[in-house]
Amino acid sequence: MIQRAASLRRLVNSAFLPQLGARPIATHAASSLRLASDPYSGEEIADIDWDNIGFGPKPTDYMYMTKFNKDGTFEEGQLSPFGNIELTPQAGVLNYGQGLFEGIKAFRRETGGMFLFRPEQNGMRMKIGAERMCMPAPSVEHFVEAVKQTALANKRWIPPSGKGSLYVRPLLLATGPVLGVAPALDYTFIVYACPVANYFKEGTSSLNLYVEDEYHRATHGGAGGVKSVTNYAPVLKAIMRAKQRGFSEVLYLDSVHESYIEEASASNIFIVKGNVVSTPPANGTILEGVTRKSIMAIARDLGFEVEERMIHVDELRSAEEVFCTGTAVGVCTVGSITYKGNRVEYKIGSVSQKLSSTLAGIQAGTVEDKNGWVVEIGQ
Repeated sequence: MIQRAASLRRLVNSAFLPQLGARPIATHAASSLRLASDPYSGEEIADIDWDNIGFGPKPTDYMYMTKFNKDGTFEEGQLSPFGNIELTPQAGVLNYGQGLFEGIKAFRRETGGMFLFRPEQNGMRMKIGAERMCMPAPSVEHFVEAVKQTALANKRWIPPSGKGSLYVRPLLLATGPVLGVAPALDYTFIVYACPVANYFKEGTSSLNLYVEDEYHRATHGGAGGVKSVTNYAPVLKAIMRAKQRGFSEVLYLDSVHESYIEEASASNIFIVKGNVVSTPPANGTILEGVTRKSIMAIARDLGFEVEERMIHVDELRSAEEVFCTGTAVGVCTVGSITYKGNRVEYKIGSVSQKLSSTLAGIQAGTVEDKNGWVVEIGQ
């Protein structure tokens, strides 16, 4: 099992830093060690402007790390002060992009307590992605426990209720050296965290999407359906170009017919027509998002008909509502979509708002959590 607070007290009191490769992690020691020796104790809250935290990297106090054993299991993990890691230039993740990541949010409730939303789903998705990328993965139980420990160790960075959340980012990296194209032999599992608010600069305002007709995000037979680090750099050019033109985000088409919508750069997409909520199928070219899956279940519970089907880009003209979902973005309404110079505008719909408020209510504890999605991790 994973080492808990007692081990961590010894770790911090002795100023020990775990090693990755041959040399220790570099840390911002002064800020990392401001807490008591046991990061699970006390109610200290970080002194930052919670109304303006945005969505960007911020160093917190602790991160979790474990390495893969040659016997086919991951070692006992431990928490250490947040800091840089050292990699050989020959690391598989640097040379061949053999890496995965996940994203889970920890949040506070007004009534007290700290919670995670469906972390086991992220653990299962990492295992599926690891199989596709020829990597070992921690068990789902190990994954969830590591996420819990990281969130609790950084609990003073969990925003007050209604101010945002603590975004927990697990990483699975090929840290062993490779030269020829082949899987690495050594792997490291790291979990860090960062306080965040709205992903998009628009905040709670609706998004303006641009349908990309030159670049593709994924192809059939590729790795578009897993959360590989290799999926994101190729979309940067399209995103930058769209934002220079005043758009919020890019919506991609399938690479075969170039006629069916798939997903945005960092979120899944839904359209609404009457009582029907539709989303593209998770057929290997889009990421099967945890929020996507949750919204589909909520929609069915509320009496909507939910379809997973191919959606032709021309259907965007007749959609009554459009919205995006994702762990980072939550549920975001779409105000307009532009394709080949033609702009279609949408009303700020009651369906997406109802789905969003129900999801938020389940997380906040004001709506019954019938499915056991919310996991309490502390007070």
